Amino acid sequence: MILGQTTRKNFTQNPKNDILSGLTVALALVPEAVAFAFVAGVDPLIGLYGAFMMGIVTALFGGRPGMISGATGAMAVVMVHLIQKGNEVGLALDSPIENLGLQWLFITLLFVGIIQISAGVFKLGKFVRLIPHPVMMGFVNGLAIVIFLSQLGLFPNAVPKDISILHNTSAWFSSLFSNSIFWKMMAFIGLTMGIMYGLPKLTKKIPAALIAIVVVACITIFGGIEVSTVGSFIKEGGGEGLQGGLPTFQDQIFGLFGTLSGHWDLLLSTAFILAAVGLIESLMTLNLVDEITETRGNGNRECIAQGGANMLNGLFGGMGGCAMIGQSIINVDSGGRGRLSGAVAAIALLCFVLFGAPLIEQIPIAALVGVMFMVVIGTFAWSSFRIIRKIPFSDAIVLIAVSAITVWKDLAIAVIAGVIISALVFAWKNATMIRARKRIQPDGTKTYEIWGPLFFGSVQNFNAKFDPKNDPEHVEIDFIESRVSDHSALEAIFNLVNKYKAEGKSIKLKHLSEDCKILLRKGSPIFDSVIIEAIDDPRYHLAADPEKFTKPLSEYNI
Repeated sequence: MILGQTTRKNFTQNPKNDILSGLTVALALVPEAVAFAFVAGVDPLIGLYGAFMMGIVTALFGGRPGMISGATGAMAVVMVHLIQKGNEVGLALDSPIENLGLQWLFITLLFVGIIQISAGVFKLGKFVRLIPHPVMMGFVNGLAIVIFLSQLGLFPNAVPKDISILHNTSAWFSSLFSNSIFWKMMAFIGLTMGIMYGLPKLTKKIPAALIAIVVVACITIFGGIEVSTVGSFIKEGGGEGLQGGLPTFQDQIFGLFGTLSGHWDLLLSTAFILAAVGLIESLMTLNLVDEITETRGNGNRECIAQGGANMLNGLFGGMGGCAMIGQSIINVDSGGRGRLSGAVAAIALLCFVLFGAPLIEQIPIAALVGVMFMVVIGTFAWSSFRIIRKIPFSDAIVLIAVSAITVWKDLAIAVIAGVIISALVFAWKNATMIRARKRIQPDGTKTYEIWGPLFFGSVQNFNAKFDPKNDPEHVEIDFIESRVSDHSALEAIFNLVNKYKAEGKSIKLKHLSEDCKILLRKGSPIFDSVIIEAIDDPRYHLAADPEKFTKPLSEYNI
């Protein structure tokens, strides 16, 4: 009942802003979907269908109202090799099959959906909280650069076809300055950005991006000014146009599983990579939109919605995708905060394909590039320049590395690399924090008071604190200021007790947590006489499960 009320509220809280911002996003989705379809090597309609199905499913059922999903470049790049290999196999068959690579992609998306839905069911979406802030800043900076660079390919004749002219700087500048098409496009980009910058200062009741696109389109259409448009962009890429019908059920893919004999490893590896890239980009975008809107989305629900949308793409002939940070920011900045905005964007995109193709094809590319340039300016974390010298050196390295890897490789690799670097730095710092304060009690017992976390990284330093051969007959180890964190720590304690026992000395352990005591006692009965029970024993739990340890600790391979 509560979920239903929340969903209705997300549709009705601000319908005007949601509808207008949804239309703005739909216009921006067209060239993006077409461009990413070309990157993947599929027909533009496949990209548009993919954007529609991703958008409508995640808008209605996703975990982040206001977030936009569609066909993305990060996933398109991963698809290329699979599609090319499938086409090669299809042409080599006794009865050749054209576009077999595309059919393989549809099959792959079914597995992508299963993987992503499983991630949501097993609640893996919560692990996005483990992404450090420097990784987040590096992610948005790198993505802003990628968005900016992707727009440069839309400039007509900015780079001459005769590459030799680039070696002559003066000739290149002369060619550029005489390129009237280029400068017309620059003028309209500037006009678009100017409207988007200035209009919100006058009124925020209408989306500045939508007004900018409409104004520039009217100037070029009614002024008879020849510029690069969405229609010319599609034709230059080899497409025939936007006009198409409704997506159709791809029942033929179920008869093509036999063509995958010997190629299942390629399909499954591609499926896992696509699923990982899609989830990382979606959850990172969800995190970013959470920060902008100061609300909290549901990562696990978003995983399930993304998986369902990708499965639908596989069944009905779309190229799949994930959350789109650029369009999500356009939507949020335009006032689209509810599910209605994403639903309107997806439905409007389909309507463009069905009914409005001739009109949409007349929209100048310059207007859409101008919108994306403003997205770049809004996305880039400019504060990173100010704080780069104030944050720890390791965090600065992570920020720069994630930005660079995002541009050089892709988002998934960048985020994983950033998290790994951050985790290693954290583990190393904590590994050096282990301390042992030593004192002799009046009865001659030597007490080691352990400070700091005891885990796999600090075990070596922990062992170096003790001297079983030269210590007195009675030794006591107090863990009140330490936390025993994992199996490696338990094994270190187990081995230390054995060393003192081998020397014929008495050793006592104090202030261990309950599950730590359970595990040690299950490892060996000698701990019944070694562990001292106290009412102030810590109450935390180890990462290990006591039920999984049925052998002595020393028999486990650490």
